[in-house]
Amino acid sequence: MSEEKEQNAELESIYKSGGLEMDSGIHCLSIIGQIEGHYALGEGQKATKYEHLIPLLVSIEESREVKGLLLILNTMGGDVEAGLALAEMVASMKKPTVSLVLGGGHSIGVPLAVAAKRSFIVPSATMTIHPVRINGLVLGVPQTYRYFHDMQQRITDFICHHSHVDADKLQELMMAPDKLSTDVGSIIDGNEAVEYGLIDEVGGLDAALAALKEMAREKSGQMS
Repeated sequence: MSEEKEQNAELESIYKSGGLEMDSGIHCLSIIGQIEGHYALGEGQKATKYEHLIPLLVSIEESREVKGLLLILNTMGGDVEAGLALAEMVASMKKPTVSLVLGGGHSIGVPLAVAAKRSFIVPSATMTIHPVRINGLVLGVPQTYRYFHDMQQRITDFICHHSHVDADKLQELMMAPDKLSTDVGSIIDGNEAVEYGLIDEVGGLDAALAALKEMAREKSGQMS
């Protein structure tokens, strides 16, 4: 394949999935905009389609060439079930995984950020933590409230299991009444995310790549 065709293939891969496999064996995958779930978003919105990422994550896990996954997040959140499904996929991978929050890792982006085996966030990035909400018609019946409660509990359990945040502190951040206008919840920056135990370290691309390559070398040594 010529150099021009290789470049075109790389650009096509980035365009379709937001991912790119590097010569070092690291696969870089970005989750940006809003996570699109069962309903298609408008054409004017940037979206990450979860049905594209699920088979891609499977292929990364099965690939002999891929040594590790770098997950870059700048997302406003999106479909709760789709985001949690992606987070569960990442968390269950045996390949080394590192997440890096740039800009924002909001709402359902929080479970995605903590799903990796090691997580980083730049100081200027923010994370919005709030309870589950839904758009459209909602029936005011006990079953609806039970569904919200159970879904929120699954998300909270996942975050606490895959990070070092205290469950009571997470609940406090989630239900804070004075942090967001016309809503409950909190917006925290990179340093606060590490202080609360949500994210492992403050750091940028260099730190995330160095950690991932070290994890890949350790895993390769264990397999040899």
